[in-house]
Formats: sequence, structure tokens, C-alpha cells
Amino acid sequence: MEQSETELMLKGYGLTTAEFFYRMPDHIHVLNSFVWQDYDLAPDHPRLFKFIEYWQSQIDGPLHSIRFSHRKKLASGEWRNVVGEFRYH
Repeated sequence: MEQSETELMLKGYGLTTAEFFYRMPDHIHVLNSFVWQDYDLAPDHPRLFKFIEYWQSQIDGPLHSIRFSHRKKLASGEWRNVVGEFRYH
């Protein structure tokens, strides 16, 4: 069962954005780019490295370089559980 974005953020996941630069298979001197995003755990980035392994084994365009950033959307102290609601007419 896939977890929601909020559940992932509460477990410490942050949004990882990676830009892959790769060579075109038929035109080796041409670089192209591909942007990938997923929620991942820093500093090990298991989902990013799993995608890199997939790329190297399944995609013909050899990787030239990868640039990535990671940002936690929720930090400690930014989330609080609200159990009631107060209405003012």
C-alpha cells in the first residue's frame, strides 16, 4: 500500500529533485537532461540510488552527471495535532 505524501513527511522523508545529464545513444556528443522527483530519506537517498541503478541497467543513454537537492518540507516543531475546533459566529 502506497503512503500519502503527508505520511512520508511525518516519517522524515523530504522531496529529492535530481537532474540527470546523459548522452544520447545515437549521438554521443549530445547531452540531454531528465528531471526526477520523489520523496526520499537523507543522507542515504535509497530511492534515488535505486533509480540510478535502474537507469544504468535498463536505459541506453549513458549517464554523464547527476545534480540533486533535498528538502524536508516538515521539520520538527512545524507539525501539531489539532483535536478540536472552535467556531465563532
